[in-house]
Amino acid sequence: MTMKSHFVLLCAVVMVANSSSAFGAEPSSASASTLFTDPLVIKVQNAALTMQRKSWEQGVLATAFVEAGEYELAIQLAKASSIYTSKNGVVAALDGAPVDPLMAGEAVWLAAKLTGDPALRKNADDMLAWTLNIAPRATDGTLYHAGRTIWSDSFHTSPPFLAKAGHYDEAVRQIEGHWKRLWNREAKLISHIWDEQDQKFADKSFWGGGNGWAAAGLTRVIRALPTERKRDKERLIGYLKELIDGCIAHQNASGLFPNTVNDPTSFEETNLAQMLAYSIYESVSGGWLQKDYLTAAERMRAAARAKVDDYGFVQGVCGAPEFSKPGISPEGQAFFLMMEAAARKLGQVAPAVKSGQAFIK
Repeated sequence: MTMKSHFVLLCAVVMVANSSSAFGAEPSSASASTLFTDPLVIKVQNAALTMQRKSWEQGVLATAFVEAGEYELAIQLAKASSIYTSKNGVVAALDGAPVDPLMAGEAVWLAAKLTGDPALRKNADDMLAWTLNIAPRATDGTLYHAGRTIWSDSFHTSPPFLAKAGHYDEAVRQIEGHWKRLWNREAKLISHIWDEQDQKFADKSFWGGGNGWAAAGLTRVIRALPTERKRDKERLIGYLKELIDGCIAHQNASGLFPNTVNDPTSFEETNLAQMLAYSIYESVSGGWLQKDYLTAAERMRAAARAKVDDYGFVQGVCGAPEFSKPGISPEGQAFFLMMEAAARKLGQVAPAVKSGQAFIK
């Protein structure tokens, strides 16, 4: 990239960061000079970029770079997403469920604003039009994830994208529709899959990854809602706090969690810890969660950092492609970067831990 193009991009970032447009002001975030001087984070970033990625994986990695303030990388991922465009104009549509590409929505929308690229603008508009008008949904408007089922994963598909694009009513409606079907009041955890056609759970278990997707999605919707949506923000903050409390009750001594959150016999995995740590750091930064939660978050972060191998892969996440045993995944890499960006924004220093040995407070 030329010096002139670097200057143009920098100006665009400054304009967007101070914008009050429909997309909303960008959150303050760790800059590249702050975040990516950490050798461990650089390793994780580089490993993430080497991995083959499907629809949701491309989207959540692009989201991670937005969260880290790495706008040039986010733009590159958004532009590359157009390789796989559905007949309805939804980009990043490589395998996965119909709504999975929407995880890239925030990055595509931001990339269009930063660059002024007409092709990116069309991609963002087409994704939004499909989400609002075409995507299959239940009678109350809740989007299906796959077939006629509603998944915990979808807390992280359309709601953050809709909120960022200024469609606050619809973002909140999607959260509410998922919450009423999947939230278990007794367990204080979220079940994985609801079958709307049969009106029963297709998977009632409390999958750690699904609870993490929900926490991260709620966090970004809360952050995106304007101050005049006080009642909505307070209600969603209540949901998020209940969810975080429900998960923390099952945190292992290592700082990590069982893959099925309330089943200690299921394998211990890394991703829920990263997702919850991200949500806690962002929530404390935003002022809607007390600093007391940082103790649990730091245990999660230290444990996740100790899981990074010599090649930068975050080991022990619910592993791709079947997500039935510990392994690695692009989403595991992405949530490590999101966790680190949120921690640095809050001024949390990197825990001093030895490789392969989690730090326990």
